[in-house]
Amino acid sequence: MTFRALITLAEGIDDLQTVTLVDVLRRAKVEVVVASIEGRRMLTCARGTRLTADAMLVDLLAQTFDLIALPGGSVGAQHLAAHQPLQQLIKDQASAGRLFAGIAEAPAVALQAFGVLRQRRMTCLPSASHQLSGCNFVDQPVVIDGNCITAQGSGAALPFALALVEQLCGKATRASVAVELVI
Repeated sequence: MTFRALITLAEGIDDLQTVTLVDVLRRAKVEVVVASIEGRRMLTCARGTRLTADAMLVDLLAQTFDLIALPGGSVGAQHLAAHQPLQQLIKDQASAGRLFAGIAEAPAVALQAFGVLRQRRMTCLPSASHQLSGCNFVDQPVVIDGNCITAQGSGAALPFALALVEQLCGKATRASVAVELVI
């Protein structure tokens, strides 16, 4: 079975988090679609890395994904939070019981704004945790609560990506990818 994951791009997203997510999921043979919310495919990350999206998010709204993951970055997370089509996509993903995830500022800024963290255990960049309400912040690198997976920041990008692989593909695939990465 091939799993499909959607990774969202916005101006100012975190370089390391985004590339790590895409790379690790692809190593696990997950079909990864990188989609821009910005109306153009070429975007600049927070530290100047230029990334090219596979598609525009608005063209994918009728599709189903096994996982939707939001990278962080303070500016990028704000752009994600303000994007109404993404908000509806995440709400639908959560209510359908499919996996959704965010790292660093994305949980506190975007997922919080979308209303999908209520009554959940979750984590985010600790300095952004003051923006949370209605959920339980856990000071751990990666937190899994049902179909919601969150992580604290760039230092947790690799464990976060591996947790996503495990949730999608199982422990054996996670172990195989971890061996390939010499972890």
